[in-house]
Amino acid sequence: MADPFGFMKYPRETNPYRDVKERIKDFAEMQLPLSDEERRKQAARCMNCGVPHCHAGFFYAGGKAVSGCPNDNLIPEWNDLVYRQEDKRAFERLTKTNPLPEFTGRVCPAPCEVACNEALNGQGITIKDNERFIIEQGFKFDWVIDSGMPQHRNGIKIAVIGSGPAGLSAAWQLNKFGFDVTVYERDDRPGGLTMYGIPNMKLPKEIVSRRIAAMEAVGIKFIVNTEVGVDITAAELKAQYQRIILTVGARSARDLAVPGRELKGVMQAVDFLTQATKEVLQNGTKATKLLAGKKVVVIGGGDTGNDCIATAVRQGAAEIHQLEITRQPPKQRLASNPWPQWPMVAKTGYGQQEAQTLFGDNLTAYETTAVGFSGKDGRVTQMTTSKARLFKPVAGTEQDQPVDLVLLAMGFTGPQKSVMDAFGITQINDDYSTNEESVFVAGDARRGPSLVIWGIHEGRMVADQVAHSCEVRL
Repeated sequence: MADPFGFMKYPRETNPYRDVKERIKDFAEMQLPLSDEERRKQAARCMNCGVPHCHAGFFYAGGKAVSGCPNDNLIPEWNDLVYRQEDKRAFERLTKTNPLPEFTGRVCPAPCEVACNEALNGQGITIKDNERFIIEQGFKFDWVIDSGMPQHRNGIKIAVIGSGPAGLSAAWQLNKFGFDVTVYERDDRPGGLTMYGIPNMKLPKEIVSRRIAAMEAVGIKFIVNTEVGVDITAAELKAQYQRIILTVGARSARDLAVPGRELKGVMQAVDFLTQATKEVLQNGTKATKLLAGKKVVVIGGGDTGNDCIATAVRQGAAEIHQLEITRQPPKQRLASNPWPQWPMVAKTGYGQQEAQTLFGDNLTAYETTAVGFSGKDGRVTQMTTSKARLFKPVAGTEQDQPVDLVLLAMGFTGPQKSVMDAFGITQINDDYSTNEESVFVAGDARRGPSLVIWGIHEGRMVADQVAHSCEVRL
């Protein structure tokens, strides 16, 4: 490494967040980059560790999940290049494995950082922020489009169904290989959950649109407002394209089968986030008062629940509460959860921090679930909760509370079944192939709900498999 003592000389400094009281006034990006000078110091903290667990991959050992980047990212190499001010070479090494680092540099939980050797006895390297710096240099100096241009076209047409991280990653890779790629998206804008499932303050939509524009510039086509089985049939797609990749995500949201679920005001989190993003796209990033005076309850934790809380804060909710059916995690690692396993500890998300600043610390009720809703004129006005043990309600612990909006953020169960049925998919293999010779499946649609970086990895891998199936040399 360029500075083997960097981790001793420079303390860890992450990209700072805007002050809570300021950022809740709008939907603008809440995390701001450090100066270039400070960023290079942070890159210098990457030590000559010998065995870099940061890119050892996410795997299971002894039944326990071990952290690290699942995408084979060459992290120590591009950290070193950033420190040496060789930004173009850093860009080349980063994008060799990750075609969408502007997404992961903002929304990835960074399993690489908790697996960093420096995190064993100190604080891990700011890998995620360094990654964001590199790709922003790539767009600033026009390296991105040049890196995506194919050397020649092979005349083979590929359809990618779904434009989330897996679909965009596959399309970018296949286009570089020389295929003619068309991406189909059922929503009115490409990007999948990066467009409508992640709020603007966390991932600005101009960042997503910038990537789509770059993809169009290198020859990738996008067709929006088109749902397979409704606007175009599987047979029509098979007739037009030699290969089809299904990257439709795991969009089937987990529901809550309790009395009153049908009432207005009880809705899926992803639908709420979609509406909020469309409002931002139409009217700008200024905070709205759409929920002024309203009592909001978010059922479920995780990133989606956190995003819902942050969005409700910006929409002026008068009260926000969160129900989590699981037990509260410990504040510190248990002996049974050592490094480099993912730390199973309590965390306060950015949205939770904002809600606690406004409403106090009594935000989340653990081991609690909703067992029913009631309302007036078809709209929810009251929720009945119960304590929960082993994911089951405990009889005799029911309580009622007023509520105006309930957001179900309980995760996703798998891909949209109608799409799989339309292509007659009954088997999905480890190599992304299916029982249909010309159809491949990747991303959350194949492996279940997961991280953006897993989608990117799956997109890369399925692109390689499709190229080999067409007997195209890479």
